[in-house]
Amino acid sequence: MEILLCTDGSAYAQVSYEYVAWWAKRLENPEIKVLYVTDHRKEKSIKTKDFSGSIGVDAYQQLLDKLVDIESDRAKLNHQRAKYILHQAQDFFSDNNIEKVQTIHETGFLIDLFHHFEADTDVIVLGKRGETANFATEHLGVNMERLVRASHKPCLVTPREFQPINRVLLAYDGGISCQKALNFISKSPIFKELELHIMTVANKKKERATEQLQVAQGIAEIAGLKPICQVLSGEPEAKMEEYIAQHNIDFLIMGAYGHSRIRNLVIGSTTAQILRGSHIPVLLFR
Repeated sequence: MEILLCTDGSAYAQVSYEYVAWWAKRLENPEIKVLYVTDHRKEKSIKTKDFSGSIGVDAYQQLLDKLVDIESDRAKLNHQRAKYILHQAQDFFSDNNIEKVQTIHETGFLIDLFHHFEADTDVIVLGKRGETANFATEHLGVNMERLVRASHKPCLVTPREFQPINRVLLAYDGGISCQKALNFISKSPIFKELELHIMTVANKKKERATEQLQVAQGIAEIAGLKPICQVLSGEPEAKMEEYIAQHNIDFLIMGAYGHSRIRNLVIGSTTAQILRGSHIPVLLFR
């Protein structure tokens, strides 16, 4: 299995290393690619208005030269920062006896560049917030949300703190994304010997929801798992959060962004709401 770990060196990224290490240790011969992207805007050359008529040609040229020197120093600092962050990640995995790690530094925009690596990747991992987390504690990271929406691969979104994983919850609604998730769980050694819960929330068609859950239970049992299954009634976000708290769930698996962006603007998104309030890692399938 190949894991693409997107890092920015932030506190959330550091926690994602711990979850990737936990994941990798449950796999045979995993490959990890650690990707750091220097924001293209930090590498743009300085452009300034022509003030030569106001301050004189010589003074204007001196100003330009200083600005170019500043920009050159900034580019060097950005490069050194990338080297440091990637070296830190490499050391972390080496200390955890995970040796098959490749570090990658790119310049541009993460949302554009991750597609170059996605085809050969089995899962993408990133923190739910980034470098500006302390200034926007109630918001999701912009890169995180855009990447999860754009990716065709499962995305593991990690929280602020690491905790051991013993109990896993699959939020199941019978849709395509949840079927993909169930198939992943059934085939992967990652979830063997963990306590698996499968729940669905149904307000009206409870009988149909029960039938779908029974099918999911059968698939999991064929794979050698012993799921604890339950159908609940109410608002999906509230019931999911309540279930997670009551059963001490450590790891959530669910479908991602099932509605259009326009509809999400009007009624909100279950995915986004769960991610904002979640203190556990969330594995998302589209």
